[in-house]
Amino acid sequence: MKKLILSAALLLAIGVTFTSCRDEKKAEDVENSIENAAEATEEAVENAAEATEEAVEDATEATGDALENAANATEDALEDAGDAAEEAVDKAGDAVNNAADKTKEAADKAAKAAKDKVDELKAH
Repeated sequence: MKKLILSAALLLAIGVTFTSCRDEKKAEDVENSIENAAEATEEAVENAAEATEEAVEDATEATGDALENAANATEDALEDAGDAAEEAVDKAGDAVNNAADKTKEAADKAAKAAKDKVDELKAH
């Protein structure tokens, strides 16, 4: 009977030992899983925040570049328009001067022709 009680006590001790060790491992595994999930979530949130910050910086830089390019294009267009207007004024001035010269030449020719006619009529 002593062997039976000792055997039962031994089986009970072994059973409790294995059961209690197994429960601790599961509890540790669950705790580790929760910690790992929390760390992974924290890293994902940090990565998303960094990606968002970079996207905002890139968008801001692109907007600034676009505004600068638009300003440069406007400035160039204004300069070109000013140059074209100046050239048009110069051409108009040249055309007026040429017209005045041709009018003077025509008037001189007409006056000479009239004088020649008057001289011809006087001579007859």
